[in-house]
Amino acid sequence: MKKMMMMLLLCHAAFAGVHVNQQIVGCDWDDETEKVHGFNKYGYNGEDFLTLDMETETWIADNPQAEIIKQEWDGNKLYNEFWKNFITECIAWLKTLWTYRKSLLQRTDLPSVSLLQKSPSSPVSCHATGFYPDRAMMFWRKDGEEIHEDVELGEILPNHDGSFQMTVDLNLSSVPPEDWRRYDCLFHLSGVKDHIVTTLDKAVIRTNWGKTAFRNDKEEPSNMTVPITAVVVVLAAVLIAAVGFTVYKKKKASRPAPPPVNSSELSERLNPET
Repeated sequence: MKKMMMMLLLCHAAFAGVHVNQQIVGCDWDDETEKVHGFNKYGYNGEDFLTLDMETETWIADNPQAEIIKQEWDGNKLYNEFWKNFITECIAWLKTLWTYRKSLLQRTDLPSVSLLQKSPSSPVSCHATGFYPDRAMMFWRKDGEEIHEDVELGEILPNHDGSFQMTVDLNLSSVPPEDWRRYDCLFHLSGVKDHIVTTLDKAVIRTNWGKTAFRNDKEEPSNMTVPITAVVVVLAAVLIAAVGFTVYKKKKASRPAPPPVNSSELSERLNPET
């Protein structure tokens, strides 16, 4: 985009016979010529009324009825200076937004690419995640040539961090193991010259039945984590109870023995006379 514009439209309705006042404040900037332009215009019932001259900080009457208001506003230096500063800030905001937008348009993030397989009989998935923008392509090749048979291409999906992911599956049920290395997965991101090529190799495939389990692009802990954690909690509770009991026994042993209770006195307490 060569030229950008920021504009604020304010409408005021006066219901004494229904009249409409309009104010348009904004700025535009040409990022190639660096030319900037700010404006602050008022309209009345759909017609031009007053326009602020940014150079002189005075008002131009676009309608004969505006002459009285022009003379009044020309003398209000604080009011005119406020709008000039506002438009100056508008240009600064515009340049900041354009720089941010340009950085987003030019941003390129390459993904991490993994080979995944749910079971020994499942297709092998070539999974790319973390790339940006979403203008990307990925496909399987055999002997360096793109193939379409026994290949299923998934959609490009968003990640929670604003990046994207995609998957392309290859069915190897009819491919002998010795031919696997003839296949590779190619990922290409728009705007990036180099490709990411991942050769099909059993040694690098992440599986659900081996030591490494996967869920999309993140590893999960083994299912043994929960029972092991439970055992640790139980052992900790037993240890705390044992320590507490030992402390209690020591305190009890250190206390002096209570005096013996007289049997006749105890009998009187238990059987008071009526």
